[in-house]
Amino acid sequence: MATMTAPLTATTPRTRKNKNKSKIGAAGPMTYVIAYAFVGICIAPVLYIIIGGFRTNAQITSDPSGFPSPWRISNYVDVLSSPMFWQQIGNSAISAICTTIGVVVLGVMASYVLARYTFVGRGAMYSLFAAGLMFPMTVAITPLYILIKNLGLTNSLAGIILPQIAFALPTTVIILVPFLRAIPKELEEAAAIDGTSRLGFFFRMVVPLSVPGVVTTGILAFIGAWNSYMLPLFVLNNEASYTLPLGVQAFASQYSVDTARVLAFTALSMIPALIFFSLFERRIVGGLTGAVKG
Repeated sequence: MATMTAPLTATTPRTRKNKNKSKIGAAGPMTYVIAYAFVGICIAPVLYIIIGGFRTNAQITSDPSGFPSPWRISNYVDVLSSPMFWQQIGNSAISAICTTIGVVVLGVMASYVLARYTFVGRGAMYSLFAAGLMFPMTVAITPLYILIKNLGLTNSLAGIILPQIAFALPTTVIILVPFLRAIPKELEEAAAIDGTSRLGFFFRMVVPLSVPGVVTTGILAFIGAWNSYMLPLFVLNNEASYTLPLGVQAFASQYSVDTARVLAFTALSMIPALIFFSLFERRIVGGLTGAVKG
């Protein structure tokens, strides 16, 4: 009996491993099929808009889902030659850059205090920032507009930059606090022994070590400000101060019968955000991974 059971016990683990490998191998192609299906669903509208800009209105009317025949670049040329388009890009760039700078500076300082110092109410303050994630800007748009109007910031980029900074701070603090909390206290003690002040330690050690989290929050703030639509819709009334998302809506209303040109304008408005996000995609994933580990 002993000689018969030994081979069975020796081959049982191998059999289980082979079964597990066969199950994983069988599930692999289906996983890729589902993943490609989801990617196709996400990319198809973007490709339709981009390709639609190379068509004429007659082609879109006769065959909405067809390819351009022939391909025309006149729609894109007309949009790119419009001064209003470049002015709206400049407004969006100013809004996004200023929002990003404000979010990063204020977020790093607030996160450093919450992560490295012990004081009464620290937990409540952190919970307040966490609760801010549950209140989108659309919920507070009416009182926010009244506040901006009373401050005299309507129809100005400052009227959208300041609220965007405020609503982006909760996400920034939630991401940066784990980064700053993971910095060893021994580094701070060693810096104090060497005569480094708290501000010196902050700028020389804390800021460089938190670069992944800072980059992640900066990218998220930039993309959020660039794509912001609801707040500019309420605050900005002059077309010269429109940001790009609001400009797309105004352009679509003005040229509602020229579908091809509207698609070209929409495609060009998406390109900067898509390029920016594609370049820094790994930074975002790496920053969020570090925040979870921290």
